[in-house]
Amino acid sequence: MPPRWPRQPDRNDPAYRRLEDRINFAVHVGTFGAFNSGLWFFHNLQKADWPWLVWVTGVWGSILILHLVYITLIADYSPISNGIKPD
Repeated sequence: MPPRWPRQPDRNDPAYRRLEDRINFAVHVGTFGAFNSGLWFFHNLQKADWPWLVWVTGVWGSILILHLVYITLIADYSPISNGIKPD
């Protein structure tokens, strides 16, 4: 069940931005998992020689880790960072 937002969604709301970034990350993880598992499935099924497959998975996985680092450590969700004065 999708998360419900208790008030009118507003991109200026820090909690809403945090939730939006985490949902975006979850979509990123799902896409990575579905796409790469499909590639590896057909790679193994066909006994294919795809040397680029390791690079695709590695680079995309690295980008995924950087995305996680950004939303957990770097992103600033404080109201002042967006020019909004706290109540």
